Amino acid sequence: MSGNQKRSRRRGTSSSALRSAPAGGRFGQASLLLLSAALMAACSRKEENLAAMPFFDDFNRAEFGPHWSGDPVWRIQDGEVTVAGAQNRPLWLRASLPDDSVIELTARSESPDGDIKFEIYGNGRDHASGYILIFGGWKNSISCIARLDEHGADRQELARPGMVEPGRSYRMKVVRRDKVLKWYVDGKLLLDYYDSEPLRGPGHDRFAFNDWAARLFFDDLRVRAATPQDP
Repeated sequence: MSGNQKRSRRRGTSSSALRSAPAGGRFGQASLLLLSAALMAACSRKEENLAAMPFFDDFNRAEFGPHWSGDPVWRIQDGEVTVAGAQNRPLWLRASLPDDSVIELTARSESPDGDIKFEIYGNGRDHASGYILIFGGWKNSISCIARLDEHGADRQELARPGMVEPGRSYRMKVVRRDKVLKWYVDGKLLLDYYDSEPLRGPGHDRFAFNDWAARLFFDDLRVRAATPQDP
């Protein structure tokens, strides 16, 4: 199965409320300057405490700390991230992913349903705001890479029941270079995905662990910029 097929997507357009507003003379200009300054200050506050790249986390501690944000359902247990029943409330890494990146992690499901899930190039707040990668989803029957909608018709999928063995740890590696995502599991290519309009930049630059109902464990997350030597 290959994802190297172009997809045509209509990109949304945006309009600014300021475009139709009257200039307002000197006072209007002053108000705009104050508004711009306030927005810049808010953005600066928002970006505080971001983790630097390259990034590594082995979770050998009791609390997540400032580089992670998410629902209290997520916790650290015996040096691993663990969760059950998050219902698509991700645990977000507060770090900007490189446009071209290599992301590695260890994952395990203790459920016969499998359903190992994580997200890349999201917005840091919302599920399905980037690419969703699911290993053994839909009752351990389908694995997929999806863009903005895990049920979308443009997802790349592999239908193979029972891919996830409960209790087995898998080492996963995702390489994104330019318009192509490649997902490896235990050193073997599982799926690739070609995106003619890659998600990147502010609003599409965050990583998250995710979960629906299964008891999952994650560990040893490593993120770095991709190089020409990466496959």
